[in-house]
Amino acid sequence: METPENNFSKLGLNLPPAPKPLGVYRPCLIDGKYLYLSGHGTVQDDGSLIMGRIGEELDMEAGKLAARQVGLAMLSTIKANLGTLNRVKRVIKVLGMVNCISSFEKHPYIINGCSELFAEVWGEENGIGVRSAVGMGTLPDNIPVEVEAMFELHEGA
Repeated sequence: METPENNFSKLGLNLPPAPKPLGVYRPCLIDGKYLYLSGHGTVQDDGSLIMGRIGEELDMEAGKLAARQVGLAMLSTIKANLGTLNRVKRVIKVLGMVNCISSFEKHPYIINGCSELFAEVWGEENGIGVRSAVGMGTLPDNIPVEVEAMFELHEGA
């Protein structure tokens, strides 16, 4: 049976450690049937961050991979707090923020790194939600990408 956990397993990817809040906020919050994830950064398997600005230290492909890494950090937070990816029914909304030079215009391409991962995990029907992809003058610690998202949970999950 196709489940988010099975789909993730087939990808052969590792989850980084679930990031710990560095400020006064919750990494995730459940309200009824909705799961909200705070902005996540580019946490790698060893806990370090991918850093750099798109168009300066990083090119578009590195930015897209950084966005995929943010998606993995988000999956890690889901698993750490809900126990399994299978509790998530579908992706509702993704907001992707790209740390880039002012002339950069391909923000959606970068955020596709995260969106494509979610589509692989939950399938195209449930893994693709509404989305915004915007450029920022800077992001915390000079990370290239930050993403926040909202998910729908299965009833009774």
